[in-house]
Amino acid sequence: MKLTTKGRFAVTAMLDLATHSKDSQPVTLAAISARQKISQSYLEQLFAKLRRAKLVDSVRGPGGGYILLHPIDKITITAIIAAVEDTLDATQCGGAANCQNGVRCISHYLWENLNRTIDGYLTEISLDDVLNHRFPAQTGMYAIQPI
Repeated sequence: MKLTTKGRFAVTAMLDLATHSKDSQPVTLAAISARQKISQSYLEQLFAKLRRAKLVDSVRGPGGGYILLHPIDKITITAIIAAVEDTLDATQCGGAANCQNGVRCISHYLWENLNRTIDGYLTEISLDDVLNHRFPAQTGMYAIQPI
């Protein structure tokens, strides 16, 4: 499973932006950087990608920063991860089914199904859901129970 710091930091930064953007007031990357302990130059790279994906917009000048372009209940975790070009892929072959000397490995379908399950789960979760600790119900005999 490869969710890199790029995807994790993008989600964290977007959650911070959602939390601190009151009345559509821009939030600076310096403020996000200080609160989340993420390098400002790294945030600049991430927010350039988030802006290209039309999840955020930049406001220039004094009092400038970034604003969300959509309500927090419409921005999914999957959209954020995809915007920064991060992948969630448990397969060894990147889904190409050529894992073992050009042929599909014996466990390929297991990992491919895990990819679909994770993607489906994160597609159902919005920034609003995370901020309000609402997550889709987990089903199946291996569902994680709260402690």
